[in-house]
Order: sequence, then C-alpha cells, then structure tokens
Amino acid sequence: MSRLQANLLLLLVSVIWGSSFAAQKLGSEHVSILTFNTTRFALGALAVLPLAWREWKKVGLPKGLWPGLLATGVALQCGSLLQQMGVTYTSVTNAGFITGIYVPLVPIIGYLVLRHRPHPVIWPAAALSLFGTWLLSGGGMDFAAGDLWVLASSIFWACHVLLVGAMAVRSGAPTVVAFIQFAFCAIVGSVMTAGFDPAPFAGTLEALPEIAYVGFLSVGLAFTLQSVTQRYTSASDAAIILSGETVFSAVGGVLVMGETFDGIKLAGCAAILVAMLLVQLVPGLIGQAQEQGA
Repeated sequence: MSRLQANLLLLLVSVIWGSSFAAQKLGSEHVSILTFNTTRFALGALAVLPLAWREWKKVGLPKGLWPGLLATGVALQCGSLLQQMGVTYTSVTNAGFITGIYVPLVPIIGYLVLRHRPHPVIWPAAALSLFGTWLLSGGGMDFAAGDLWVLASSIFWACHVLLVGAMAVRSGAPTVVAFIQFAFCAIVGSVMTAGFDPAPFAGTLEALPEIAYVGFLSVGLAFTLQSVTQRYTSASDAAIILSGETVFSAVGGVLVMGETFDGIKLAGCAAILVAMLLVQLVPGLIGQAQEQGA
C-alpha cells in the first residue's frame, strides 16, 4: 500500500468517525455511558474477529508485544469513555473541535517521548488544523459541562494514534492488533458496567441503531483501517488526516442535530482541508525538487 492510498483510507476513517458523533449523542439519550461504550466495542470485536483469526493463523503475533497492546487498549478505553461522557453533555460540534486538539499533541508527544522527528510541514499543518477546528466551533466557544471530559480524551487519543502505529508495524498483524483492542475494551467495559452501572445494559434495544452504526462502522471498520493504514504512513501524518473528522462532525451536527453552520465554520473546513493537503503534497514536492536539484 502506498502512502497516498493509506492517507486516502485515513480520510475515509475521518468521515466515519466524524459522523459517529451524532450517533453517540443520540445513543446517550437511551443508554448509559458505560453501556454504550461496552456494546459498541463488543460489536466491533465480533465484526473484525474473522479477519483477525485468519491473520493470526497466517503470521501469528511476535512475543514481547503484550505490554504495548494492553497500553493501546487502555488508551482506547480511556479516550472513548471520556469522549462519550463529554458528548453526552456538550454539542456535537464542540465535541468534534475539542477532540481535534489531539492533532498537535501527536507530533509533540512523539518527539518528547519517542524522539520521532516529524517532517517540518507537520508543525504549521497541525497549527492550521487546530485553528480550523476552532473556527468550526464558531470562533469563540462557550464551554459546556462535557467539554473538559472531551479535552481529557484528546490526550488519550494522541497516545492511541502513536501506539496503534507502533503496534501495527511491530506486529505485522494489524487486524489482530485491532481485535485485541476491541476485546480489551469490551471485557473491561463489561466488568465496569456490571459493577458501576445501576441499570446495566438498560435501554440497549432503544439505542441499537446508534450502537450498531458506531460499533460496526466507527469501531469495526474505521479503527481497523487505522491499524492497517498506519503501517504505511507516520503518526503525525495520520493525526492531520484524521483531524478531518471535525469537519464531518460539524456536518453531522447540522444534518442530524439541527446545529448551525455558518461562514466561519466553512472557513474552518477550508483550513483543515489545506492542512491535510500540506501534509500530503509538500513532502513529495520537496523530495522531487531535491532530486531534480541533485
């Protein structure tokens, strides 16, 4: 798979994730946070199980990866739980914006912790992406009760992007990595739901369309595609491309939730699009110019 193909698939992931914010908001009207989160990862694990089993039999899993795989599962569980808590108490557009803060966090954490030096274009692209998501919020957000929960989730999403890329490359089995994450979240979530939810899994039938959408598409398809594609592109590139989910969350907020969408938000969409194009085109153009100069 080429870097371009990987980035195009990541763009599809951002479409699915962005549209899922509305489903998460609607689902929260019928079920608890723990129930929604647990059931969607259970469905995602079931969806990817046949592919993961086939890959497991074919390539196996190298020894010594379990600490990293468990850390990836913890990051996914914490990020998704905190985000779902936030979406319940804030607007879809705000949730999309604040989640997008993980975009500049990925190259920062990657550099500080892993000493990964991203291409220089990543820094202005990350800043432009963050500016675009701020414009999507209307250029001056009124913080709702759930905004801080979503803000906390962005830290775990940044860690998750870095961990998924590392685990997918080191394992050579991206669908197995995806399944282990989903199964971890489903199992831990079931224990938490049984222990802390006063009415475990109540309202699941009423929220089934939203749970199925998020479970099969956002988890089963999109997170699996993330694991596969991050073998062929950098974590920093992936974060910028995935920031497009803020655009699609805003569109979903307008179409499904009746939220407003004006010229400022359109400018935000344009800024994020430019940021994604910078990441995709500039490294290749600079490389071609250097080859011609040589």
